Amino acid sequence: MITPAPVDTVAYEPEVIDGTPVPPKREFRAVWIATIDNIDWPSRKGLPVADQQREVVTMFDAHQQMGLNAVIVQIRSAADAFYARGSEPWSEWLTGQQGLAPEPFYDPMEFMIDEAHRRGLEFHAWFNLDRVTYSKNSSIAPSNIMYRHPEWLLTYGNRKLFNLGLPAVRSYIAGIVANVVREYDVDGIHFDDYFYPYAEPGQVLRDDSTYLTHYNGMKKDDWRRDNVTRLIRELRDSIRTNKPWIKFGISPFGIWKNKRNDPEGSETNGGQSYYDNYADTRQWIREGLMDYIVPQVYFSTEFGRAPYKTLVNWWTRNLRPTCHLYVGQAIYRVGRGSERDPGWGRLTEFSSQIKHNRLAPGVQGSVLFSAKNIMLNPMAFRDSLQHNYYRYTALPPTMPWLDSIPPLPPRDLRVADTPGGVELQWSQPAAALDGDEANGYLVYRFEGPRPQLRLSDPRCIVGRCNGEQNTQYIDRTADAHKKYVYVVTSLDRMNNESRAVLVKIRH
Repeated sequence: MITPAPVDTVAYEPEVIDGTPVPPKREFRAVWIATIDNIDWPSRKGLPVADQQREVVTMFDAHQQMGLNAVIVQIRSAADAFYARGSEPWSEWLTGQQGLAPEPFYDPMEFMIDEAHRRGLEFHAWFNLDRVTYSKNSSIAPSNIMYRHPEWLLTYGNRKLFNLGLPAVRSYIAGIVANVVREYDVDGIHFDDYFYPYAEPGQVLRDDSTYLTHYNGMKKDDWRRDNVTRLIRELRDSIRTNKPWIKFGISPFGIWKNKRNDPEGSETNGGQSYYDNYADTRQWIREGLMDYIVPQVYFSTEFGRAPYKTLVNWWTRNLRPTCHLYVGQAIYRVGRGSERDPGWGRLTEFSSQIKHNRLAPGVQGSVLFSAKNIMLNPMAFRDSLQHNYYRYTALPPTMPWLDSIPPLPPRDLRVADTPGGVELQWSQPAAALDGDEANGYLVYRFEGPRPQLRLSDPRCIVGRCNGEQNTQYIDRTADAHKKYVYVVTSLDRMNNESRAVLVKIRH
């Protein structure tokens, strides 16, 4: 196997126009929406369907208004489902009883996908891979996998977990994911940090008999890591077989290895995904098993054992060209400084992290944990994002290894001065060479009769039209006494952008 070369490690230098740094036009801006234990949505078990939907609309409106471009929604919390077209039982955190369908009936994931796409948000389906039950009090449906295949499970504390050492278990999980890929219009598939469980005092994961059957000459720790890597490979292959354009991402614990355990590890002193979860995340990057990685760097810049900037910089040095790096950030800790990690008490902590991300080589965005904290807005961090760092539109970064062919530009662009503003209309273009159709449009406005068309500057974007049929835009902020040049481009589902078409208007 040929190992791809590392990415360029020259620090990003933002373009400067008229003495002002240009904000990024490409940046992944996402939020995790956790459903387990009703962390983010729905707000409680058994919430009426109308209220469930109202909460989604309120959340997504807030996410769009603050400048996000993606949501990562947990649709499988514990061998259950927040969607209709699958084989696992309905989640207890949706209806209050596992296996009980919402009434009146609807498909929550389909509803969320439609609402996300209507707002120009990518929808990434987030799966938990290891949990079968969450606690000893979990609601368990008769159709639950623990009754159909008890031999697949391990007990750890009060929970039932999948035995990832069994090939049948890995194939089952891959099949669950493949079904969602086939049945739903998702933009990404996403996994969290739960592979093998984090250690708990007095608990032992009893998989010795599985190890003796399947160890293939490996030491037990290496065998467990190999089980996880095999699962990731199988999942990646399944996604590529069904819909090769879907993005595949994983969010591991923030530390791969500490330097004291491995000279190639980070200058940190904390838990390590390599040993604690048996997740060799750096190897996954080197092997090209995922399209993006989101290490959970939930520490402040002042946390002595694992400073934010130190850890982010380590990840930038371990990238490959076919894997984006987005940083998982702990907005739930904003305003909660402690003696152990005082940085979170500083008003400038979160903005300092965003600034570092934008200057660090290879960092292409952030994912925020989690949605309810956006609504709570501690220390007005949401306002800071909405009115400063995320003020201008940003597209998710392109992934040319998945799709490098842009859509065709809009056709028949025309403009009219109306009492309500400058009205632009155009026609949907034909499909591109790869068969992809336009999935949305960007509208730029430039002042003057012969302005420089700075398409790399998101401050010039005045509108985004989502959906291939949305081929009209009214600029209600145009000054009737000025001359403008308008530019419209097409976007495909991978956010590749077409050539520009332009039209002038003289008032």
